[in-house]
Amino acid sequence: MATWEYATIPLIIHSTKAILDQWGADGWELVQVVPGPDGQGLVAYLKREKA
Repeated sequence: MATWEYATIPLIIHSTKAILDQWGADGWELVQVVPGPDGQGLVAYLKREKA
């Protein structure tokens, strides 16, 4: 059975694609994007399988 590790990262609106591309290159899969605390910006939840 697979085990997973998770990360939560803030997304900066003007460089969202670059941020997600970098994390994706490191093996992370985007699970969800939600509004940040107090409605400020966005927060991405990512996962990847543990080696």
